[in-house]
Amino acid sequence: MYHERGIRQADIATALNISQAKVSRLLKRAVTQGIVRTTVMVSPGVYSDLEERLEAKFGLLEAVVVDIESDDDERAVHSALGAAAGSYLEATLGGGDRIGISSWSQTLLALVDRMRPFNVGGATQVVQLLGGIGTPEVQNMAQRLVGEFARMLGAEPVYVPAPGVVADRAIRDSLLQEAALTEVARRWNELTMAIVGIGSIEPSNLLAESGNAFSPEDRERLLAEGAVGDICHHVFTAGGTAVTGDLAARTISIPVENFLSIPRRIGIAGGLRKREPIRGALAGGWVNVLITDIHTAEVLAGEETDGAGTESRELTA
Repeated sequence: MYHERGIRQADIATALNISQAKVSRLLKRAVTQGIVRTTVMVSPGVYSDLEERLEAKFGLLEAVVVDIESDDDERAVHSALGAAAGSYLEATLGGGDRIGISSWSQTLLALVDRMRPFNVGGATQVVQLLGGIGTPEVQNMAQRLVGEFARMLGAEPVYVPAPGVVADRAIRDSLLQEAALTEVARRWNELTMAIVGIGSIEPSNLLAESGNAFSPEDRERLLAEGAVGDICHHVFTAGGTAVTGDLAARTISIPVENFLSIPRRIGIAGGLRKREPIRGALAGGWVNVLITDIHTAEVLAGEETDGAGTESRELTA
């Protein structure tokens, strides 16, 4: 009467001439004895169990696993991740966040392309975390990304008025003393959330052509030091350890210690080329929220082999 016909407990009690309390007790007993069971049907493309395993393994606040086809190219992966990230932000932003965003990422560009403007403000500020890198066109694109993302959220955009990498440390230190950059640095200290791509040391063809990549000399040196990826041009090894040195001293970006103190650090990345960088980012605690694709998630969780056919190694956060 209750489960199949939808009759209220009070009406069942009247019909059977028993108390409503007894109806409630009998319904509870039906559950404990297995007469009545609850089954939750998971929608296709939803991977709650896998997300929970990633969260437990790497100490993540949240993991979001995106469904893609195994033969999807990088553009399709970026599109799927961008759409999922947009949905995640729509569901989680409350309006009071001060958000930092890395200045150039194909995945973040896909995010902005697929977002809808918030009816109510999604954040108060959007702050650029890294100066423009690469050709002038790409540097302009970095500022457009920040500006468009801020517009979608109804937030104030804050830009880094400087290149991402300069010739030497003296130039960087001089620029950081400028009033405009001093103000940006103050905003970096107030962030409640960061949204970043996870870069690889070996660039994609598009990245290489844009000039938004490590120089051959820097790349060779970084690879020799065991580097696998970067976030905001801060480079790390497979174990998550930051790689310091000449490049770090020439980079105009949020300092590592400031970045790691941001409460919610969302990394958006996927695809075969990004698996090692994502592993390193998770191992070092660079991100505590991960949005990635199903195939990368399975490798990270240790459920299947990586692209080279070797077992994916386990890394603890």
